[in-house]
Amino acid sequence: MRFDIITIFPEIFKSFSNEALIARAQKKKIMEIKLHDLRDSGEGPHRKVDDRPYGGGVGMVMMPAPIENELRKLKAKSHKLKVRTIVFSAKGKLFNQAMARRYAKLDQLIMICGRYEGIDERVAKYMADEEISIGEYVLFGGEAPAMVVMEAVTRLLPGAVGKIESIKNESFSKSYKLKARSYLEHPHYTRPEVFQGHKVPPVLLSGNHANIKEWRDRRSKKRI
Repeated sequence: MRFDIITIFPEIFKSFSNEALIARAQKKKIMEIKLHDLRDSGEGPHRKVDDRPYGGGVGMVMMPAPIENELRKLKAKSHKLKVRTIVFSAKGKLFNQAMARRYAKLDQLIMICGRYEGIDERVAKYMADEEISIGEYVLFGGEAPAMVVMEAVTRLLPGAVGKIESIKNESFSKSYKLKARSYLEHPHYTRPEVFQGHKVPPVLLSGNHANIKEWRDRRSKKRI
């Protein structure tokens, strides 16, 4: 799968791209990350990508033309692929695991990262397929949300995670409980058996797999 990121700060993604599991997924050709500096399509000698908002107000708004130019170049090469274009916005649809599973079935995901006071509304309305938010708070830009989406989607790609059970039996997974979206995974414990007076639940030390499964099922938390 290919992730194309349109941003004015491509350097932000360098450390993320070199992170162990993401780097391994790229090396195994499970996924690839392509960064596109929006200023390459900026206007004039200063490669301008933003302007003052119509109607007045503080801050600057990212212009639609540079974004449209970048999208046109990308989509000219991907007409036979399963592609989706998303833009990040505080008013967008809340990103969740079901969406991550849907994106994992694509060949290409194009992500538009806004900055300043946001992006011209015509980008969301006429150029993107979806407007996405990762939470009810405001960030400096769309770069952090893009990394969240990439990580959530990449770990669902075949071969990205060492043990497939890690995905099958976790929070929000389809196989975890019958109502996957309503339940969170059970608590986890590891060594030492006693830490600062707090003990591991005895059932986890019993070796009785049926009892352990029953305990884990009971301790899974229903979302409110």
